[in-house]
Amino acid sequence: MPKSPQPIALTLHQASRALEISFDDGANFRLPFEYLRVSSPSAEVQGHGPGQEVLQTGKREVGITAIGAVGHYAVQPSFSDGHDTGIFSWDYLYRLGTEFEPRWQRYLQRLEAAGANRDTATPGAAAAGACGHHH
Repeated sequence: MPKSPQPIALTLHQASRALEISFDDGANFRLPFEYLRVSSPSAEVQGHGPGQEVLQTGKREVGITAIGAVGHYAVQPSFSDGHDTGIFSWDYLYRLGTEFEPRWQRYLQRLEAAGANRDTATPGAAAAGACGHHH
């Protein structure tokens, strides 16, 4: 089984609000904090199964206040809006990098379809998707 690409450098760019990550296969991605926040692998964002995803709104200005290592396989960012339960594996970050355009376009289409936007949090959007046992 081929070894998954491993990160060799990870830099938080606070001014431009992007995470730059370089992998040992030569790939280099610059992922906006907003994209990471709305793509969080947490149950709060993804739900507990297909079709249960919770649309994240009003995250254009979100920042990352801290980022911690999770073993040797992932990082766990703390976002400025208080979200800190997403554990981003190296494989998931790599996938977010390689699939940035289609994933971002899909997110923008979902926002538009919901009548929501990147600047204003939709009242009740987060609460409607909460399942009650994640804090």
